[in-house]
Amino acid sequence: MRVFSVALVVLCLVVVGLKVADDPGTRVAVFANNFLDQLDDDQKSTATMAYDSAERVDWHFIPKKTRKGLMLRNMNSAQRVAALRLLRSALSEAGYGKASKIMLLEGVLRELEGEGRNWERDPHKYFVTIFGTPGDEGKWGLSFEGHHLSMNFSFSDGALVDSTPQFFAANPATVMNEVSGDLGKGTRVLRDEEQLAFDLVDSLDNGQKDVAIIDQDAPAEIRFAGEAQADAGAPEGITYHELSDASKSLLTKLVNTYIDAVAEPVAEQRRALIDEDGWDDVHFAWAGATKPGIGHYYRVQGKRFLIEFVNTQADAAGNPANHIHCVWRDLSGDFDLPNG
Repeated sequence: MRVFSVALVVLCLVVVGLKVADDPGTRVAVFANNFLDQLDDDQKSTATMAYDSAERVDWHFIPKKTRKGLMLRNMNSAQRVAALRLLRSALSEAGYGKASKIMLLEGVLRELEGEGRNWERDPHKYFVTIFGTPGDEGKWGLSFEGHHLSMNFSFSDGALVDSTPQFFAANPATVMNEVSGDLGKGTRVLRDEEQLAFDLVDSLDNGQKDVAIIDQDAPAEIRFAGEAQADAGAPEGITYHELSDASKSLLTKLVNTYIDAVAEPVAEQRRALIDEDGWDDVHFAWAGATKPGIGHYYRVQGKRFLIEFVNTQADAAGNPANHIHCVWRDLSGDFDLPNG
């Protein structure tokens, strides 16, 4: 566990220092081809699929015995470094930090669940799949996925044109027990995704809460989990326009927490689309309790994006509502496909 985590920290520093193209599409293609060049023929046949393969839009975050793509565990050390460099090239430093910690949480789960666990917990049980041929012409895609993590990227003629579904999760949401390894007691991998939303709902007056809170009970799961597209329907809750300046600032920070998981040029494109559509009609909706330890849920919906967050499940040690699932969806179409 410690060897893996130290390698991730060093890797992050190494990747930041590499001099590659600033354009994210070109940069990711460079790292994708570097990764493929290090694989033998059998590994390459596992790691690659046709762009139009049905597996490209088959995503999920639940534990599975196996998944599409080549598993980190089935790579040598150099190949794993190349795979993680590839992931890092598509994400921001913050996004990569979250992804690496989510992988390390598998070690925490293994320790907390003990011998009676139902699922294998392994920080190396994450899978890389490349769809099509990385480069400056045509379409290709990238998936990096395992338990509680699903990163999906689509490219066209050298440009990164879609970066969704973007799914992060954390169990435990807050590490409440003494555990070994780098993620000690008190760790909150998705702290801002939860705390900023609590701060936002707490900032509302009673009348605003009546509009924003759409249900006294939180749902068990985010909607559209594993579905290729999100059929979100009409937005619910309170609009940005109806908020105080302080609440508007909190909602903006919350949305930017999700936006900023990807490389900066892609994040700026996301922000530009929201500015183009207008913030006034962005809706914030809450369900469930407004304090930690009891099931809670929220969603933020604009014309072309959807955020969903749920924390209702107990963690591996039995602490209630300490298990986060959250996602960013492209309502104009995930996987660079039209929605509807």
